[in-house]
Amino acid sequence: MQTNLAPEFKGTPDGEAAEAILRKCVHCGFCTATCPTYQLLGDELDGPRGRIYLIKQVLEGAVPTRATQQHLDRCLTCRNCESTCPSGVQYGNLVDIGRKVVEAKVERPLGERLTRTALKQGLTSPLFGPAMKLGRLVRPLLPASLKNKVPSRAGARAHQWPTRAHPRKVLMLLGCVQPSMMPNINAATARVLDAAGIQTLVADDAGCCGAIRTHLADTEGGLADMRRNIDAWWPLVEGLTSAGKVEAIVMNASGCGVTVKEYGHALAHDAHYAAKAARVSALTKDLSEMLPALVEPLRKKLRSTPVTKRLAFHPPCTLQHGQQLRGGVESGLRELGFDVSAATNEGHLCCGSAGTYSVLQPELAYQLRDRKLAALAPLEAQTIVSANIGCIQHLQTGTATPVRHWIEVVDDALA
Repeated sequence: MQTNLAPEFKGTPDGEAAEAILRKCVHCGFCTATCPTYQLLGDELDGPRGRIYLIKQVLEGAVPTRATQQHLDRCLTCRNCESTCPSGVQYGNLVDIGRKVVEAKVERPLGERLTRTALKQGLTSPLFGPAMKLGRLVRPLLPASLKNKVPSRAGARAHQWPTRAHPRKVLMLLGCVQPSMMPNINAATARVLDAAGIQTLVADDAGCCGAIRTHLADTEGGLADMRRNIDAWWPLVEGLTSAGKVEAIVMNASGCGVTVKEYGHALAHDAHYAAKAARVSALTKDLSEMLPALVEPLRKKLRSTPVTKRLAFHPPCTLQHGQQLRGGVESGLRELGFDVSAATNEGHLCCGSAGTYSVLQPELAYQLRDRKLAALAPLEAQTIVSANIGCIQHLQTGTATPVRHWIEVVDDALA
């Protein structure tokens, strides 16, 4: 697809990046068949091909409207379309550019501005933890919309971290909401890695990976988060402290994993951070990528009969589309002796969580949640497992079946 950039975008990093992406698009429409919002709404402008056309128009000088903004808002950024695209169009990067441009040209209603600011500032604030504790205390009194965002419990062993030192060390991002919403995921990760002879280190000054602000069109805020994390991690990446040098940066929230693996791309034009960002991205691994090497040492320590529950695995979009990692969790869990299956119907579709999407687009988000749970129902699982905190909490709001991170199930079997 050829485009003629408006003068304000020619020669700019965003303009050049968008032009390169648009050049790959042949407008074939294969992506519409796998786009969740197109499946629900049936509107071409609520599918990748239509949104690409809207972004192209804006970059060529057309004045965006409120309708343009809403069509881009309704995109989940699930990147299912990238898995489908025969031309390798990097739609996720393009829609981030489009949102940034439209956000600067179209003023939102006051209510939307306040909500988005609250999400950007509140979810990444030190006050989020105390607010979540208070929310648990008064959870029965909360309206359903808020209750759905507050997990009922933190987990009995949520703060039991291993204390042994090991020669092998990895660095783990605690995240911004995960330590408060579901702290047992991080603790379980550290305990399982410890059982395999790997020590988990964290950098206290690290925080949100940058995804929240970036996907809310606050590109500069997202880049600031990325730089802060790189600064916090760098001494451990280089082995400059007594803690030693880490062999990998491990992500147990697949949404964070997508973003951190793209630090090199996001900061490629930053002379001070480009090389460091590329190094961080190269070191970053989703937890599932470590699973094959963990199977043998863990198998020796598992209880003799780890299969106590039938598991259904929901692969987050950020894992199967964003990181292009498929099948690793299921095969690893099976090798460890677990009974796990994935839905054979619509396993590729998003559950509707998508970061802050379930807050900003609740009607579509809950339709997708119910559709996903319906696809998982035939498996008759006793526990649903996933790999991203957003998916876990979102799915849990629609089912009485426990929804957990797969690492927690492994951790339970080791206890």
